[in-house]
Amino acid sequence: MAREIVLDTETTGFEPTQGHRLVEIACLEIDDFIPTGRSFHTYIDPCRDMPPDAERVHGLSAAFLKGKPRFEHPDVVDRFLNFVGDAPLIAHNAGFDRNFINHELGVVNRVALHEARWVDTLALARVRFPGMHNSLDALCKRFKISLSEREKHGALVDAKLLAAVYLELKGGRERRLELTTAAMVTAAVSAARGAYGERPRPLAPRSTEAERERHAGFIRGVVKSEDLWSRFGL
Repeated sequence: MAREIVLDTETTGFEPTQGHRLVEIACLEIDDFIPTGRSFHTYIDPCRDMPPDAERVHGLSAAFLKGKPRFEHPDVVDRFLNFVGDAPLIAHNAGFDRNFINHELGVVNRVALHEARWVDTLALARVRFPGMHNSLDALCKRFKISLSEREKHGALVDAKLLAAVYLELKGGRERRLELTTAAMVTAAVSAARGAYGERPRPLAPRSTEAERERHAGFIRGVVKSEDLWSRFGL
């Protein structure tokens, strides 16, 4: 079973080296391409102002975030790292989220999440839909994934949408049909085994010993082949 984490973040801006900070992280767990229902979500006090352009995108004001735990608080950094473990991290335009998370980890002297762990759904979409618009919104519309929950760019809502998009990019309905078919076959095999298991009392042979000897002689003398039936005591 392959455990993966779908991840999204919200920030105060575009570049952590210019003083911008994380303000929200959301993670959803999927296992063998099936959502498990387990999640991690937190708001973060960036300890700075919120630029109006950023607030227009995600709707998170400095007043709302004030008093929320800072990134270095165990409820944020420890719970986040424990939740993601060593699983691959799925993100849209993954370099953006990776830069912010690794910057925050560096500030609190934690080990960065290596680039090899990250799977970029934007890169996957560009391979599948070259030359097309591949934003998260565009992919949701292309795959007919409802955007009704999304008024602004919230990390938790976007992570849910991204999980649906990722599953479509990895096979979507075909994969669900494959999993369903496999489950049906497994159930049928189990039912057959239950219905046609070994008899507690094997039936007695219907042929006599003399009849079996004559049959073996016929096979050797006329058919000139190996007597396969004798292997099974028939």
